[in-house]
Amino acid sequence: MNNFCIFADMNKRADNTPCQENMILADADYIDKVAFDLTVNFERMIGRRIPKADLARWAECVALDGGLREGNHSTHLLLLHDKTHMALENFMPGHYLKDITGKAFRSPLGEFTMSAVSSEDDIINKNELFCQLVEFLAAQEGIRRLMVVPAEENLQQVRSVLKKADPTDMFVTLFAMQPLTGGPYRSEILGYSIMSALGIRSDELG
Repeated sequence: MNNFCIFADMNKRADNTPCQENMILADADYIDKVAFDLTVNFERMIGRRIPKADLARWAECVALDGGLREGNHSTHLLLLHDKTHMALENFMPGHYLKDITGKAFRSPLGEFTMSAVSSEDDIINKNELFCQLVEFLAAQEGIRRLMVVPAEENLQQVRSVLKKADPTDMFVTLFAMQPLTGGPYRSEILGYSIMSALGIRSDELG
């Protein structure tokens, strides 16, 4: 089993990121946009200020949606972001270098480690890099659960990558804002986990 996933950025540097039994790969710019849109919409609806989303809570919700249950598990959250963005604006903690990369937290689901990787558009764009990471992770024998959160404009490409990879010994969950059918994965609605991280309660929605 390979204990490290090698993620090369566009300057040909490499980060050794532990390849845990559970991996969450997310387009950070996209989840930040979804959190902003939900905040604006629901503040009008429920009539109160909504704080920034709790990143740890969001990761837990995604892991639960991906089939993880209480226990001493290890999960890695990998955020891919544009090189011009140094922080999530609608999540706390948000700064990729100061608050996220190299940090960890524990929950009833086990230990979560976190890292962030940026893209460099002059060599490869973020969507292409995201697809390469999906393909790489889907081929890793040591990963039991893979949770993938692509940008909306990259969704079909990611679905194609997963269909070609056809992981048989891995539980793959693909997150989107609408239900998906077909493919060697199950799908979950992204909005629910972000709403929970924003502290929006079901009883507030009438």
